[in-house]
Amino acid sequence: MAKVAKKGKACKRTELKIVNPNAAGIDISTKEMQVCVPGDRSEEPNRVFGTFTRDLHAIAAWLRECRVDTVAMESTGIYWMPLFGVLKDAGFEVLLVDPYQVKNYSGRKTDESDAEWLMLLHSYGLLRSCHQPENVVRRLRNLTRHRDNLIKSASREVLHMQKEMEQMNLKLNNVFSDILGKSGQSIIGAILSGERDAEKLASLADKSCRATHSDIVASLQATWDKDHLFIMGQSHELYLYYKEMTLKCEAEIERLMRGITAEVDEEKLKELRSRKQKAYRGDVSFDVERYAIGMWGVNVMRLPGINRNAVLRLASELGGDFVTKFDTVDKFLSWANLVPNNKISGGKLLSSKVPKRKNPVGIIFRQCANALWKANNPLGDYFRHTKARGGHLQAMVATGKKLATIFFTMIQRQQEYDEETYTQNRKAQLERKLEYTKRKMARLELQLENCS
Repeated sequence: MAKVAKKGKACKRTELKIVNPNAAGIDISTKEMQVCVPGDRSEEPNRVFGTFTRDLHAIAAWLRECRVDTVAMESTGIYWMPLFGVLKDAGFEVLLVDPYQVKNYSGRKTDESDAEWLMLLHSYGLLRSCHQPENVVRRLRNLTRHRDNLIKSASREVLHMQKEMEQMNLKLNNVFSDILGKSGQSIIGAILSGERDAEKLASLADKSCRATHSDIVASLQATWDKDHLFIMGQSHELYLYYKEMTLKCEAEIERLMRGITAEVDEEKLKELRSRKQKAYRGDVSFDVERYAIGMWGVNVMRLPGINRNAVLRLASELGGDFVTKFDTVDKFLSWANLVPNNKISGGKLLSSKVPKRKNPVGIIFRQCANALWKANNPLGDYFRHTKARGGHLQAMVATGKKLATIFFTMIQRQQEYDEETYTQNRKAQLERKLEYTKRKMARLELQLENCS
């Protein structure tokens, strides 16, 4: 039996009206910018400009002369970014539009027609803007994404080191859970300095190491091929270099966050601070929790599954005022790609699947949800319950949606996370399930009596 779709209310708009009379459209490319304004604003309303910095400022000056207030442009690769920043700094309202919204229209496709079509659609209010943070938050996002790339590069060099160790039959992975820990780094540094005696190398291991001394000595008896040692040494140097660059990048991120977040009182910080400790070596080196409280007014790190890295990435992707740019939490969830895209035709629900789009915010919430699969809290219970019904991937999306909902509501209402609320709801849910099970058992007992 086909699913029946819920009936929705018809749109109140019955006629097409111009809502943005001072609108302009810009078609972006790598070599030129096609700009179109209303026909009564200039003798040549559809002009082409270059892509140099002086040309971008010339576009802003010409739009100001034409009394333009708002501009629509397509998100073409990364070529829109310089012009977007110039126009935002000049005080224009800039709509960055998904190309899928404007690609289907009849007529000959040229740069001039694309710019005119963007201007026309925007003047009638038919375009939806992609969520874009302010320029200062964009700088924070660039630095945070660069930090992620540095961490990935460092991890890649660790894999290169492990590969060379395996080819020399150097089995440090068998005796150390982490070759980058205190014992592993001491032994690797001694090997690269020229030490080959297994007994001397094993003596560098920390006393708290779980592996026995004899096992460590056995793991350090290798072939010591010069080519593999050379590659291992260079990979180790690159790892240390990326680690140093990551710390410098985090220092620059902290400097930028200090300038865009409000100062937090020490008493309030002590009251709101979570008890989460640093989880692993790749954690943020500065107190990102303080700056998150100053940016949003609440401590989102109290949410289960949310760690310092997730808070930093969310702050850089969303900014401090993102709740004002989404009317409801449902629109925020749809933008983050955490809810299915329902396709309805003929009153029937044809499909209900989450689109295959890579939204960074949605990915962050899914990763945080994945960390809850063993957690002893209501959200962990919800993850395991959903996993039992639909599998691990479905549980990640569903729990990520719940995390995002709580995250948005906390900031919108300026209310801290209270786990007791969800515990009470969970208790009521279990009581209802117990009553249902009792009724089902009574029916089964009655059927059994009738059979006998």
